[in-house]
Amino acid sequence: MPPVLDLAVLLSLADEAATRRLAAKLAAVARPGDVIALSGDLGAGKTSFARGFIHALAGRAVDVPSPTFTLVQTYEAAGLTIWHVDLYRIERAEEARELGLEEAFADAIALIEWPERLGRYLPADRLDLRLGFGPTPDAREACLEGHGAWVRRLADLQLA
Repeated sequence: MPPVLDLAVLLSLADEAATRRLAAKLAAVARPGDVIALSGDLGAGKTSFARGFIHALAGRAVDVPSPTFTLVQTYEAAGLTIWHVDLYRIERAEEARELGLEEAFADAIALIEWPERLGRYLPADRLDLRLGFGPTPDAREACLEGHGAWVRRLADLQLA
């Protein structure tokens, strides 16, 4: 049988606490060089997920503002660096490259909001996490799609 090239998992998240629990599970298996591409409409929970991910590794006392205006925030945690990147204000993929993302892709964990703005520069080996609104105001629907190394890790996680 041929190897699985991609793997998708669909989840219903009842509230922001469920989003934080998902973020903590993914943070537990993330390693330097990982890219997690966070997509979804404004208010869908991308920054909430990133905040939960960073808090899982760096502790809840760490302030995690949205990087909408700064574009990039970096955090040191457990001997690794986490880049939280928001590309909402980027108009061309070339502008994003000027942020030094190649360094994050090589040596850090990169959480990227609005990853479609990277175009062809978005690494093929990544975890795509699309968040959408659920049936209640606090609920979210999540679609996780693993590519490359994330296929095995996603398959091994107990997410349901």
